[in-house]
Amino acid sequence: MKKLSQVRRLAGDYKDLDEYLNLDRKNFIKFNLLALGTFLLNGCNDDFLERKPVDSVTGETFWNTEDNLMVYNNSLYDLARNDDNVPIMQGHYDGFNSHWGSIWNQDEFSDNMAPTNSRHQYFIEVRAGKYHVPDTPADQWFGYKGWDFVRAINVGLENYDKAQVPQEIIDRYAAEARLFRGWFYGEKVEKFGDVPWVDKSLNIDDPDLNIARTPRDEVMKHVLDDLNFACEKLPDDWEDGNAPGRLNRWCALLVKSRICLFEGTWQKYRGGPDVEKWLREAADAAKEVMDKGPYKLYTTGDPQHDYNAYMRILDLSGNPEVMYWRKYKLGVITNAVQSYFIDYSGGATKSLVEDYLCTDGLPVTLSPLYKGDEKIEDIFENRDPRLRQTVLHPDDSEKYRYHLDDGRSYPRITGMAGGAISTTGYHIVKFYNADDMIGHAYNTGESPAITLRFAEVLLNYAEAKAELGGISQQDLDISINLLRDRVAMPHMSLSNIPVDPRYTGDGVSPLIAEIRRERRIELAIEGFRYKDLKRWKLGKKLTVKTLGIQWNKDAEARYAGATIQTSVDQASGKAYIDPYKGVDWDNPVFDEHKHYLWPIPLSVIAKNSKIEQNPGWE
Repeated sequence: MKKLSQVRRLAGDYKDLDEYLNLDRKNFIKFNLLALGTFLLNGCNDDFLERKPVDSVTGETFWNTEDNLMVYNNSLYDLARNDDNVPIMQGHYDGFNSHWGSIWNQDEFSDNMAPTNSRHQYFIEVRAGKYHVPDTPADQWFGYKGWDFVRAINVGLENYDKAQVPQEIIDRYAAEARLFRGWFYGEKVEKFGDVPWVDKSLNIDDPDLNIARTPRDEVMKHVLDDLNFACEKLPDDWEDGNAPGRLNRWCALLVKSRICLFEGTWQKYRGGPDVEKWLREAADAAKEVMDKGPYKLYTTGDPQHDYNAYMRILDLSGNPEVMYWRKYKLGVITNAVQSYFIDYSGGATKSLVEDYLCTDGLPVTLSPLYKGDEKIEDIFENRDPRLRQTVLHPDDSEKYRYHLDDGRSYPRITGMAGGAISTTGYHIVKFYNADDMIGHAYNTGESPAITLRFAEVLLNYAEAKAELGGISQQDLDISINLLRDRVAMPHMSLSNIPVDPRYTGDGVSPLIAEIRRERRIELAIEGFRYKDLKRWKLGKKLTVKTLGIQWNKDAEARYAGATIQTSVDQASGKAYIDPYKGVDWDNPVFDEHKHYLWPIPLSVIAKNSKIEQNPGWE
C-alpha cells in the first residue's frame, strides 16, 4: 500500500478529471504499471516484458531516464484499452462485455447492421433516433467520460523535461502523449461539439475545475497543434521492426488525416470557416504516408479472398497493410468477440448489400449484370468480390466452417431452430474465424482488432482531394483504384462516373457519391459509417427503414420456421424482412436540430452550471 501511494503522488495525488470537471467520481488509473501492460494490449514486442515496474518510485526520483518515460507512457496505453472511456483505439472488450465493446459492433449505430438483442439496445436506440439524455456519464456508452486519460497525459507532459536524456528522446514521448490527447479530443468533438479543453494537471483546489465547454474551433486548433507535434516528433518506428507495440509517426499521420477529414467535411456541409485548411491538412497527411511510409495494401493476387483473408487470422505481425492493431493472447488478455458477434450482431442490411457495385463498375440501379434479389444467391452474381467476403454466401458455409462447423444450411433466420441466426438473412463473415471459436472455451478467444490500416489512408486522401475540388485521375489511380485492383474491379474514371439515382438527392457530385460508396464498402463493419453520415450531414439516411432479404413464397418454403415481419420496399414494391417492425425501433427518426451531437449527461450539468446542454436536448 505504501508503494502504491508513492506512485499516486508521482501523478500528483489527484482526484480524476471526471470529478474535477464535476462528473462522476471514479478511480484514476491502475498504477500496476509493468511495461507488460502494453504487451497485453499490443503484444508484438517481447522486449516489453523486460521493462521495470514503477510502483516502487516517487515523483522526486522517477522522471530521470528514457525507461521512466517509456513506462509512464505505457500507462496511457493501459488507459486507452478501456474502449468505453477512451474510444479511440477501439478493440474488443474482454469478458462479458465482448458482446458490445467491439469495434465490429460500432456499425450498429448506422444503417449497415440490424441488431435486435437486448444487450445491444443502446446501439439500436441511437440508430433509431430514440435515445434520451443519460443521467450520468456511466449511462452513456463511449460518451462524455474518460477525462482521467487527459489528466494522465498532462501529468506526463509537465514532467518529461525533467529526464536527463537528449531533447529528441523527450520529444518522442511527449509526441506520443500529445497524439493521444489530440486523438481523444478529436473524438469528443465529433460527438459533443464544444468540450472543456484542459492542458494542465488540475489539482483539487484549482479554480479551473468548474470550467465551461471550450468552443469547438478553439479545441480543434489545440487538437491540430497536438497532432502536428506528434507527426513531427514521433519516430518512423521504435526500432522494433515496426511491430505495433507503440504508435509511430505514420500512425499519427493517419490519425491526423482522419480527424482533419472529419472536421473539414463537418464544416463544409455546415458553412464552417476553415474548410479548405482542414481538408488540405487531411490530404497532405495521407499523402505523406502514401509517398514515404512503409505500408501497402495486402494482396496475393487472389481477388476472391485477399480482402478478408488477413482479417480472419489471429496474428497480424508483418502484415504490410495493418498499421496498428490490438493483439489478444491466451493467458494474457482474451475475448469472446467471435461468438458474441455471430450470436448478437443481427446481420447486414439490404442498404449495405445493395451498395456493392456490379463487376462492370456500375451500381445495381444501372447495371444490366445485376441479377436481382429474388433469392440470396442472386445478389452475389456479378458483384464486387468484397460483398461475398463480407456477407455469407450459402455455398461458402463449408469454406468458412460456419457456424462452429455445424453443417447446417445458411442463412438461418430469426425463429429457425439451431445454428447461428440472422435478423436480416445476411450473416457477416468478414472477420469470421472458426478456429478461434471452436478451439477455445468461452472468453479465451484471440481474434485481434485492427485500429489503423493503410486502406483508410487511401480513402481519406481521395475524399479530401475530391472535396477540395482538385482531384485528378492520377489521384484516383493511387488511391481508390488500388483498392479496386485488389478485388479485380474496374477502375474509377473521371470521364465515366456513374450517376446512381438513389444518391442524386444527397447534394453532392456523382464523383463524391462514388468515393463515399467506396469508403462504405471497403470499411464496412469497421466502425466508420455512423461518423461518416454525421460529418456528411446525411442523418436522413438513418430514417430509411432497415430491411433484410427479399421475402417471397420461395423464401417462406426455404426458411421454414422463421418468425419474421415484412415491409414493402417503396422503390421496388417487393416485400423484405423488417427486423424492427412492430417494436419501439420501427420508423426511425433523425432530428436535424439535435441528433448530429450527443447529449451531455444530466449529472454533469447539475454539478457545473457553466456546462450547457447541446441544442435540442434541453
